[in-house]
Amino acid sequence: MKRDYSQSFVLKYTAFAFAGGVIFILLVLFIGSAFSGMSFTRAYIAEMHRSVALLKFFDVLPILLAIVAYIIARKVSIRNNAHDERVRRDHQHQKRIQHFVECLKAGRTDVRIEGNDLDDIDRALINLRDSIISSKNEEDKRRKEDELRAWSTVGLAKFGEILRSNNDNMEELSYQVILNLVKYIGANQGGFYLLEDSDPNDVHFKMTACYAYERRKYADRIIAWGDGLVGACALERQVIHLKKVPDSFLKITSGLGQANPRNALLSPLIFNDKLYGVIELASFEPFEAHTIDFVEKVSVSIATTVSTVKNNIVTSVLLLESRKQAEELAQKEEQMRQNLEELQATQEEANRQSEKFISFSNSVNHTMIRAEIDVNGIIVYANTKFLQKFEFTSNSEVEGKPITMFVNKKDRDWFDGIWNGLSRGGKHFEGDMKMQSRTGKELWMMATYTCVRDASGGVETILFLGIDTTEKKQQSLYFEGQIHALDRSSLKLELYPTADIEMANDNFLNLMGYTDLREHTLFDLMSGSDRAQIDKIWDDIIHGIQYEGQLRFISRNDEEKWLQCTFSTVNDMYDELSMVIMIASDITREKLIEIANKEQNEVLKMQEEQLRQNEVVLNRKLKEAREEVKSQFKEIEKVKVRNEKTLDGFIDAIVTIDHDGVVQFFNGAAEELFEVKRDDILQQNIKILFPDNAGADDEFLDAFLNPSKEKIVGERREITVTTRQGNELQVLMLLSEARIGREVTYTAFIQNITVDLF
Repeated sequence: MKRDYSQSFVLKYTAFAFAGGVIFILLVLFIGSAFSGMSFTRAYIAEMHRSVALLKFFDVLPILLAIVAYIIARKVSIRNNAHDERVRRDHQHQKRIQHFVECLKAGRTDVRIEGNDLDDIDRALINLRDSIISSKNEEDKRRKEDELRAWSTVGLAKFGEILRSNNDNMEELSYQVILNLVKYIGANQGGFYLLEDSDPNDVHFKMTACYAYERRKYADRIIAWGDGLVGACALERQVIHLKKVPDSFLKITSGLGQANPRNALLSPLIFNDKLYGVIELASFEPFEAHTIDFVEKVSVSIATTVSTVKNNIVTSVLLLESRKQAEELAQKEEQMRQNLEELQATQEEANRQSEKFISFSNSVNHTMIRAEIDVNGIIVYANTKFLQKFEFTSNSEVEGKPITMFVNKKDRDWFDGIWNGLSRGGKHFEGDMKMQSRTGKELWMMATYTCVRDASGGVETILFLGIDTTEKKQQSLYFEGQIHALDRSSLKLELYPTADIEMANDNFLNLMGYTDLREHTLFDLMSGSDRAQIDKIWDDIIHGIQYEGQLRFISRNDEEKWLQCTFSTVNDMYDELSMVIMIASDITREKLIEIANKEQNEVLKMQEEQLRQNEVVLNRKLKEAREEVKSQFKEIEKVKVRNEKTLDGFIDAIVTIDHDGVVQFFNGAAEELFEVKRDDILQQNIKILFPDNAGADDEFLDAFLNPSKEKIVGERREITVTTRQGNELQVLMLLSEARIGREVTYTAFIQNITVDLF
């Protein structure tokens, strides 16, 4: 049964009383021996008891004093124990509140107040903690969302500016994109692969830019279509995110070390459902979801710009070559026309000026391909240029052969129709004609077939004159093919200098919702609010100032369409403006995103202002709460100081340690017991108060001194302690445990039971 008093305390004072009675008797006998001059011996004591009867009463005095001391000490111990228990509970409660408040002041919100005896202060502190946690969580969540939105918006605007600033050089555009993308998302390496598909038999990806470890890399890699992760990304047309990349995957390393990034992100560059390339990024850290989403959005803008740049480059080259070709063809047409006029005049004067005709024929033989064919289509004569072009060495190889041997079978029906008309004396033929040489080589001729008549007006022979235009024709066909390809992949308008629309391709018509625009002008497709801007731009264009930029169009259904436009002029042979060509790409989606981002920024500014106002209110409330907590903390400090002073006045030694064995409290009685100053032991390990082998034979003391062992709590044990001066004392020690959250403290109540008789 647990006692409500301290047995050691009661026994201590009972022993003191008993010892005092014994000492009193011995003192009386000693004084008597001193006055009587007798030796203080056992015989003297026996003689005194025989001669002085009062000494027999004194013999029972120690027992009487012990009984009285026992009764008094028991009552005092009961009262002290009750007081100690109240003080202990108050101390634990105050320490719990103090710890809770200090944790809140330090920003820790995971602290708890446990127990069933919560008072109003405890509940108020718990409510304050919950309010702080809720406000902090909401603020962190909102701030993180705002930061991610702002990060994405700023990034899109930044790359929009980069794309607009580098739209005339593909390599510089590639490098600026990959450089800024690697830095912006915090990656380590990046590569820009551009699709090269001009040759259908050799479709591959070419690395046009590479950046790694804060420096530009001049890697020149060619990846075949479908090979590697770049090829897989292009085939799947989706973003690929790898989280465990092998060392052999990355070819670009740094001189700083051998470690390679383990995370890779590949994004296709797709615009209008057409692939233009692949972006490859690598990082030591995994790519987060918002980063992947940002890269996807940027990839769309990059693909749009790449499409526009490639179209602009192709358009500029084609227009330049077409203009040059047109000038050369115009010159040759004029030359051919002059030659044909001279030839016709010569033919009319042939009968009267045969000598001049022979002279002219000789000159023609030196400049043109010439042959004479009878009405049956058999060659009767061919000049040297004819033999050379058609890969013959002598007339004997040609004369007597049909002219159809130089015509492809696919063109035979068309040629037969022309020949039938000529053989009957019909109108002469003049125009482009495709022929073939002896070895099947394709030849394009600016050809003229003219009937040579006899005196009666009948057809005697048919004269063939030609100029080889094979090279120019092939270039013209190539340019036409390029223009058709451009027409299929871009939006195109052909405009007169008056802004009237001469032609619009199907892509433009489908986008704007029209079937025909030939009776419309460019201004009809614009908003009235933009008319002043369009008039200025058009005036610059027709005066030779090329325009590249974004324009807003209005479709037939009154929908806004934003186009990235390039206006180029085409001059005629007199260097006068004859046509304006507009090549454009649809950027409506990107423009709407840009407009939406601007609107979202405005909303974010309003939200920031609201957050600022809320922050002011929250700061005011926190200030009030801090003042209240400070007031409560001061009161707690007062109670704590009062309790510590009360415990410091106890006659028993009191020592408090934490779960690591570090001394937290050491009262005055403990100083006297261990003969050590309080300042020398506070915040030191409890082991310094005991010898090194202390606890070897005592499990109670061993558990108390060892932080890793479970303490024996609630049991009073008798142990031996050694003071600083080397004195051994027998003490009774009671260990109590206090838990507040995860913090555990142990308090040892130590009572000295050593009795000194002399």
